[in-house]
Amino acid sequence: MSLAEVYMQACRLVGVVPVSYFIRNLDSPAMMLTHHGLGPLGCKALAIALVTDMHITTLGLGDNHIQAEGAKYLLEMLRANFTVQHLDLSNNHLKSAGAEYVAKMLLDNISLRSIKLSGNGFTDDDAKYFSDALSTNPRIKELDLSHNEFCGRGGEHLGQLLANNEGLEVLDLSWNHLRMKGAVAFCAGLKVNIMVKYLDLSWNGFGNEGALAMGEALKFNNTLLHLNLNNNRLTNEGVSMLCRGLEFNDTLRVLLLAYNSLTVEGALALVNVVKNTPKTALEEINICNVLVNQNFVHLLEVTCQEHPGLDVQYGGVGGFIAKKPPKRVDPMKVIQDYLDQRKLRLWDFFRNIDKDGTMRVPVADFRKAVQQSSIPLDRYQIEELIQRLDRDRTGMVDYRGLADTRKQMMRDHRRQLKKVESRQKKEKQKSDRILKTFQSAVEAVTPRSSMVISPGAAKEDSSGPQHFSATPLSSWHHIVMSNSSRYSVTNLSNEHVHLPMLGGTTPYRPTSSPAMRSYSQPNLLDDSPRFTPGKSISAQGVRSDPEMGHSKLSPTTNSLTRSRPALNAKQPAVKVKTKKVKKKKQRKRADKDSKNPAQTVK
Repeated sequence: MSLAEVYMQACRLVGVVPVSYFIRNLDSPAMMLTHHGLGPLGCKALAIALVTDMHITTLGLGDNHIQAEGAKYLLEMLRANFTVQHLDLSNNHLKSAGAEYVAKMLLDNISLRSIKLSGNGFTDDDAKYFSDALSTNPRIKELDLSHNEFCGRGGEHLGQLLANNEGLEVLDLSWNHLRMKGAVAFCAGLKVNIMVKYLDLSWNGFGNEGALAMGEALKFNNTLLHLNLNNNRLTNEGVSMLCRGLEFNDTLRVLLLAYNSLTVEGALALVNVVKNTPKTALEEINICNVLVNQNFVHLLEVTCQEHPGLDVQYGGVGGFIAKKPPKRVDPMKVIQDYLDQRKLRLWDFFRNIDKDGTMRVPVADFRKAVQQSSIPLDRYQIEELIQRLDRDRTGMVDYRGLADTRKQMMRDHRRQLKKVESRQKKEKQKSDRILKTFQSAVEAVTPRSSMVISPGAAKEDSSGPQHFSATPLSSWHHIVMSNSSRYSVTNLSNEHVHLPMLGGTTPYRPTSSPAMRSYSQPNLLDDSPRFTPGKSISAQGVRSDPEMGHSKLSPTTNSLTRSRPALNAKQPAVKVKTKKVKKKKQRKRADKDSKNPAQTVK
């Protein structure tokens, strides 16, 4: 039977409408079935047909709502099919149950080179599956996990993935929720990674803290070529932290920082780091939303003379460097400083107009005296001073308020210094805390030669995803190929039908330890594996044998039993102590005898 006939028969057996596009494009190595509404059963019919296919290398199943059940069928198909190299499962509502099946798929299959899993609702716990699977699978070169729900703990698992994986070159984690905590943990894994070349981290809310961790990672990473940090809430401060890492990096070529909160200062910092770093490899910097000024354009021209391959994309000329308005000078402070410099008192300054010494003078006389003096006050400051000294509008200025200006001025100065010191201290503590967390994360994800990294131990509890009672696809494929009339559509569409075995009836027994994953490729000429009653199946598809668990525990209990009498035997130690005491007494008697030789002679 041809592949088209196998697929048509499989659709009749499962009870779904065939996809005409699949039949028309069987000669093409790329089978793109995106937006075809296959569903779990349609995916099952497709998987039955592709069990023995050796022509299709690219399989696109995006947006087909295949769910975790469809991922289960694809897992069984890819255990026998070693031709598919590129798989697209984006937007299929796989959720946590599907994540576990995909992880098993990554462990079993040896032909996949790229897989897209965008928009499947994966959470932090699901990132652990991918971390465990890809830690021992160097064959996957491209991985797309964008538009999922990875947060802080997900960033920790993905950082572990980067630290242990030795094959992944393209990773897309855009549109997740890593934020500061996840960014720091992820960058710790990036620091020790030696393979990733293209990394997309846009729309993750890194913030300046994440930029600090990324800068630390870029100091040591020497393989990354393309880094996308668009829309990550970075400011000029975050870009300056990132530039600290770019000063030591000599491999990064493309840096995308579009749609962050950058201004001319951040743009100048980026161009300056290229200008001042001769060994830099940066060829493209994207800050397309930033308006720059003429100083930036001139600096870019000078930098391009030294680095002719540099291309900086900016929003246009029209930006400006925000200048703080000049601080308004307190006129009372100006008068006080004037008197201090000349070592004068208020009485000495106003005694010509205050004949009575009441420290109250008319407004006109006060204004005239200040204007005729050399005090650096303009007309507006004099009027402000008069309003403050004549609050009740009586026409008389009470300049006694100037006497308390110095004390208040010193108090304000000390208060301002405390605020500045407190703000600087908090910023330093925050940076130190982030760096400390980053360093501890690096130590946690750094692979050790003595550590055996397992893709995950077997789970014996029932907390795993709910399994589907699906007949193995190899048996379905054989039924279709046999074209037997005794199997009706109504019987074969039932999930619980027990199909006859093609080989012997020897039940399958696992030979490896329950703690290890053991998966075998389905053999079309052999019988489908049957399970021995009484042995449970764990959530990860590993059989748990009570006898095997007991045999594992018995050596430990025997060793503990043997060591217990030794711990309770205290009598020999007491005897040894008494012997030591007796020896000491004998030595003392010998010393006394040596001191009194006459007595011993008698």
